[in-house]
Order: sequence, then structure tokens, then C-alpha cells
Amino acid sequence: MTESHTAIAEKPRAGTAASIGWAVLILATLYACYFRHLGVIGFAGPDEPRYAWIARDMGETGDWVTPRLYGNPWFEKPPLFYWGAAVCFRLFGVSETAARLPSAISALLATLALAWLVWRLYGAEAARWLLLLLPTSVGMIGFSHAAATDMPFTGMLTIAMVAAAVVLGLTRDENTPVLPRTPWLALVLFGFFLGLAILAKGPAAILLSGGAVFFWALFTQRWRDAFRLFHPLAIVTLSATALPWYLLCARRNPDFFRIFIIEHNFKRFLTAEFQHIQPFWFYLPVLLVAFLPWTFLLLCSAFGSSRNVWRRREISPSGCFLLCWAGFCVLFFTVSRSKLPGYVLPAVPAIAALLARDLSRRLEQGLRNASWACGEVALAFVAMGVAAELQGRKIPFVTDIYPAPTVVQFYALMFLAGIAIATLAVLRRAQIALVIAAIALPAFLIFGMGNFWELDGGVSARPAALGALNHLTKADLDKATDYKLKRGLGFGLNFYLHRELRQWTPDNPQHPIIFTSVASSKELETLGARCESEIAYAAVITCEVSQGEPSLMRGVPGSGEPK
Repeated sequence: MTESHTAIAEKPRAGTAASIGWAVLILATLYACYFRHLGVIGFAGPDEPRYAWIARDMGETGDWVTPRLYGNPWFEKPPLFYWGAAVCFRLFGVSETAARLPSAISALLATLALAWLVWRLYGAEAARWLLLLLPTSVGMIGFSHAAATDMPFTGMLTIAMVAAAVVLGLTRDENTPVLPRTPWLALVLFGFFLGLAILAKGPAAILLSGGAVFFWALFTQRWRDAFRLFHPLAIVTLSATALPWYLLCARRNPDFFRIFIIEHNFKRFLTAEFQHIQPFWFYLPVLLVAFLPWTFLLLCSAFGSSRNVWRRREISPSGCFLLCWAGFCVLFFTVSRSKLPGYVLPAVPAIAALLARDLSRRLEQGLRNASWACGEVALAFVAMGVAAELQGRKIPFVTDIYPAPTVVQFYALMFLAGIAIATLAVLRRAQIALVIAAIALPAFLIFGMGNFWELDGGVSARPAALGALNHLTKADLDKATDYKLKRGLGFGLNFYLHRELRQWTPDNPQHPIIFTSVASSKELETLGARCESEIAYAAVITCEVSQGEPSLMRGVPGSGEPK
């Protein structure tokens, strides 16, 4: 009798210990994947420094209505990201970490909201795996570390879709309390977060959510449930959230609707004017890369689920909702003439929810399915290790540290993780193997990125700009120019130097400092400039010229001979 009582007492303790372990693991994963090393690399690409400039300008001028780039109205995107970054600048100072914090917070909120939905639909086990699979995917890690509008848009739209699922009645079942006929809170949340999504990227939020719900209603024939989303409470909340800024901005800027709605929405979708032309299959490899290291698991899950649906000729309403959510998003942007990787990001949470459900079922079904899952994940880690090792051979185009310690650590960790996962699968420790797979990337983000600064000078203008600020006078910086730099590096210099640099031309050589690329610096050196950099493979080189150096007026391609 005593032994029986002891066994009963030990079970709750074991369950409590397991719950605490899962909670610690999930919290550490969320922190490492979304918030660790936000500022380790300077602003890269053309979008990050531009958006950060606009946010800093809002905080400095107090004009929270009209986004301005270099003093001119800039209507490419709505203001939600700018507002968030400007607030973070005021709270934490102007830095890359503060600029990227809105994206990290959006990723966290989207993950938590989706985990709640998965818990209500498929149980605690699927929710736990969702909290490990989604944050550790390459796409979520990358976009949560970007000072751009993609993750705020995805985060707000995801929460809106979770609220829509409640309104549609998908969270009702025999094991949960019956929801009220009119879920008031869900309607308010749906309208509010859909309004925030419209403020994050524009009217596409309405099209994506509306298209997904339309096809869900078409396939399930639950039109009455779908029309609940048109409840006046949701419409009023949506309008109160999104319309004030649009109306106020249009009142202050008469050309706002023409530039934003016509040019940056309709023309971007219907024409190739913005030069982001890609083949129709573009988003397939984008999604496969976004789900690393879970790509092979995703492919096998998609194949198995499709086969089961074909055999049974039926699908659950919740599964149909997630499929319509992801599928319509991919289809919508596939039809678009303008394609960028971040456009399809809103489909990733829904796909991750389906993947978490499938993985939890495979673990419940027994050893064979679990072993296959572990083998698929182990294969992905080995492939990532091989790819990193091959890329490491080319790393001198970024840094003069060879082989780069960060790259070495990454492919070594990927190889070891793949071997450990495969070994544990053979030893019938599938759950432990998958946990190791889930913590491999977070472990690298925590412990393996201490030397990531070594890549900064090869991808960002930050080192060159900080060097100039430390060694040049204000008069020299006021006269500084750039020459044949990539757009992203030019925008980065402008942000860090807090001024808009002009393009250097041979017709006006009275500038002592020219920022240029390695290739162009060779050209300027032949014309008499002195160029130098602290690292061998810098993205931006600083060149110094004498006042009125006559040789710089000759021999520049396209300049012609001076008269």
C-alpha cells in the first residue's frame, strides 16, 4: 500500500518536472531565436536603413503622420513599423537592436497566438512542438532580425486569423466549453489586428484574410459562419484602427492615394514596373529554405497528408482553414508580377501549425513514424552542414578571417546535431532526438555568434561609417560623396552618417572624401585618389583626394575630356 501511494505521488512530480522543463526549453528557444544578437550586423540591404531613417525622423520631428525620407514624403509603406521603431529609439536609443525590436516582438506575439490556436485545435503536445518548430525555422529567425515591414505584417495578420478561427467556431469541440453565439472579444481582436496589419503593409491584409476565409467557406459550405466576420463590431473596430491614419495622411498629402494605392499596391501587383520579376515557381524554393532545418520533415508531411486526404476524400474544418490560409497567400503572390521572399511570409505560420499537428500525430502513432521523422530531420542538418562548409570556402569575399570562425562553428554544429539525431533515432529515443534538433539553432544563436562581427564589414556600411565619424571632421563629412555603391550600402551610409550623400562626379571633384566599393576604388586610385580600409574585403572603401585634384577629372568612364 505504501509503495502504491509512493508511485502515485511520484507521477505528479514527474509531470510537474516535465512541464517545467518544457517551459524553460520553450522560453529559451523564443528568446534565442527572436531576440538574441539583434544588432550584431549593421543594416543590410536597401530597406533596413531607409525604414530606420524614417523612424528616426519621426521621433526627431514629432511628425507621426507623414513618413519622410531625407525630408521628402515617402509613401511606399504604411507607418506601423515606423511607429514601433521610433518608440524603441526613444526608449532604448538609436541602434540596430531598437530598429529590429518591433519585428522580434511581432514574431513572438504571432507565435504565442498561433500556439494557443493549435492547443485549442489539436492539444498541448502539438502546441509544444509548434513553439519549437516555428521559432527555429530559418525564415522566422531571419525576418524577426530585420528592420522591415514583413514580420510586423505577418504578426498582426496571424493574430487576426487566430481571432477569425474563433469567430468561425473552429475552437469548439466536445472537450471545451461552448463559446457564446457571438464571440465579442474575438470580433474585436479580429478587427483590431486586421487593422494593424493594414497599417503595417496596406490593403493586402484584407485580401489575404478574406480570400482564405472565402475558400474555407467554399470547401466546407459553412457560409453562415464566414459571414460572422462581417459583424458591425468587427467592421467598426477595423475602421477605428486603420482609417484615421489613412485619412489624416491623405488630407496632409494630396498625392498620397495616387502614390500609395495606385503605384505601390496596384502597379506593384499587376505590372513589372518595380523590377522584382521572378518565375511562377519562385515561392517553392523560398518556402523550402524558410523551413530549414525542418524542410525534409515538411515535404514528407505534405506528401503523407495529401495522400490521406485523397484516400478519405475529406478534411477537417480546422485543417481546411489552415490550408486555405497558407494556400491562398502563396497563390496570391504567385500571381503577382512583383515577387520578393518576404511577401510569402504570412503563409509560414499556418504551414508550421499543420506541420506541428502532423509531427505530434506521428509521435503518438509509434516508433516507426517517429524514427522516420528523426531521419528526415537528421538529413536536413547534415545538408545544412555541407552547404555551410561549401560556402565557407568562398567566405573571403566577406571577411579576411579565413576560415571564418562563425562559419566553422555552424557547419560543425550542424554535422554533430545530424549525427546525434540519427543515433538517438536508432536507439529509439525519438522525442529526445527531436528536442536536440529544436535546440541546435538556438544554441548556435546563443553561443556561436560571438564572432559574427567579423562578417559585418563585408555586408554592411556600418564599419566604414563609424570609422569616418571617429576620424573625420564635420566639414569633411558635409562634403563627402559616394561613387558606384550598391543601393543598400548607400542608404546605410546615409543613415549612419545622418546625412544624404551626393553622388561623386568628375565634373565636381571638390570633395575630399569619397565612399566607394572595392572595384570602384581601384578606378579612383588610378586617377590619383588614396583609398584604404581596415579590413581586406570591406563592402565600403574610403577614398581621400586632394582639393581640386585635376587627374580625377580625366579618364572616368562616360565623363569625356574636359574642355
